[in-house]
Amino acid sequence: MSRDIRTYHRGLLQAETHLHPHGRVGQLTICLVSPSRYQTGMSSLGFQTVYALLAGSTDIRCERAFLPDRDMLEEYRRSGTPLLSLESSTPLADFDVIAFSTSFEPDYLNIPLILNLARIPLYSRERSQSDPLIIAGGAAFFINPEPVADFIDAICIGEGEDIIPALIETLLSPVDNGRQGLLQAFSAISGVYVPAFYQPRYDGGQLVGYDADADAPLPVTRAAVCLEQHEPSASQILTENTEFGDMFLVEVARGCPRGCRFCSSGFIYGAFRQQPYENIIAQIDEGLTHRAKVGLVGAAVSDYAEIGRLCRYIVEKGAKVSVSSLRIDRIDPDMLDCLIACGHKTISLAPEGGSQRMRDVIRKNLTEAQILDACEMLIARDILNLKLYFIIGLPGETDADLDEMVRLVETIRERVIERGRANKRLGEITLSVNPFIPKPFTPFQWCGMEPLSSLERKVKLLEGKLRRLSNVKLKVESLRESYLQALLSRGDRRLSALLAEMAGGANLKKAAKSCSIDTGWYVERTIAADETMPWSIIGTADQAHLRSEYERACAGGTV
Repeated sequence: MSRDIRTYHRGLLQAETHLHPHGRVGQLTICLVSPSRYQTGMSSLGFQTVYALLAGSTDIRCERAFLPDRDMLEEYRRSGTPLLSLESSTPLADFDVIAFSTSFEPDYLNIPLILNLARIPLYSRERSQSDPLIIAGGAAFFINPEPVADFIDAICIGEGEDIIPALIETLLSPVDNGRQGLLQAFSAISGVYVPAFYQPRYDGGQLVGYDADADAPLPVTRAAVCLEQHEPSASQILTENTEFGDMFLVEVARGCPRGCRFCSSGFIYGAFRQQPYENIIAQIDEGLTHRAKVGLVGAAVSDYAEIGRLCRYIVEKGAKVSVSSLRIDRIDPDMLDCLIACGHKTISLAPEGGSQRMRDVIRKNLTEAQILDACEMLIARDILNLKLYFIIGLPGETDADLDEMVRLVETIRERVIERGRANKRLGEITLSVNPFIPKPFTPFQWCGMEPLSSLERKVKLLEGKLRRLSNVKLKVESLRESYLQALLSRGDRRLSALLAEMAGGANLKKAAKSCSIDTGWYVERTIAADETMPWSIIGTADQAHLRSEYERACAGGTV
């Protein structure tokens, strides 16, 4: 075993504070794995929540593992060491269960890499009784699990608060017929998908449906929980070796009430649910004994009904508060004043559509006047650094829409400069521009992604028009990484061979050629209304409603 790996693990553990220490004794051993690096995985509130659910069982010894960073990855390969758990440096192959917690589709790339590093057979059909059971869950899986379905024995489709206790009970119960019997028992749990029990059918290269084994439900119903019956998700392990190392994180709400046509958050989580104020306060009081800053988490934080009161409570406790980007038409004055009192110098807003026409198409329900009023509210409070999120490549977008985006930025910039001159302080506007990625279970799931060549041209157009504007910075998400994300969002099981090739070191182009996969067919084409989509194996979505919203978008409006 490599001494460098053990020393690295020891350093990470020594920097951690466990708010609810758990023993390491249990008849069942589970390694919770984040297919991302430690700094990213431990920043995920979802990962920490799953850890609490597993480690809180007295019958389970739960440890963690992460994708090694570049230096450690080289050390693993140099030393010939199989991938080890963080807590006890146990090889992952020695655990009873490996549980992947995955929030984002690009992390699918790392699942076969981790299995290879752990020396666990890659495909579920290749594993024997002596190999660990591979379970997975997280937001990425209940959007579209199919690209990695062949690697996983059982997948949690939905929120874990109810699924995980049922899985634990099944794992701890005697089951006949070994591994196969356990998978059959899993399949009977609402929200659990066992890919081996479903066979995709193709006709001329086109997915046309799934055949399910006799007792396997089709579709698999996505599980949602009543938040009031559970403590709010909150930080379980604190460490400065994360993106939010100085914060105690707590979830205030789940889902989004808005229903923007491009965003999965408003559709995959079911109804917008809010944690009771008193429950959040109890968590915050505990967190403030360890951290002086609270991060409020949720897809729609500013839609939380008690957001102003909650922020005031934190500030009155002598602590600081942080939130993610604000909904432009839900900027609570109390919340804003608290953010300013906490020293926030930059506020993020998300117009997303550059023109009024595009905001109508995506059902953003925002007017230019509302955007300018929100900016004015911030500028009047001397918040002169603004970060604005926009999407390019939306369905039906033209260069005229990009011109409107630039004009809107110019108008906001003029107001920032005017205030800055009065205060003798410069402000800065940062445009964070991301390409549109079609997501399952949204009205735009049928749309194709705009070709990279067209997106590259639009980026150059924006760069040319914004270059002349001082105090304006343009940041563009990697178009090629976005293309890969779209591929994984829309792909089916045939992508497993491609991911296996990439885990072996091939780039996307080389892997696609080797596997005879046309990535553009997955990414760029418009899906027909009557076509079977890979994610149709998951139920609970009102496809008729999504299609109606898609057709309204194509008509150019929100009515």
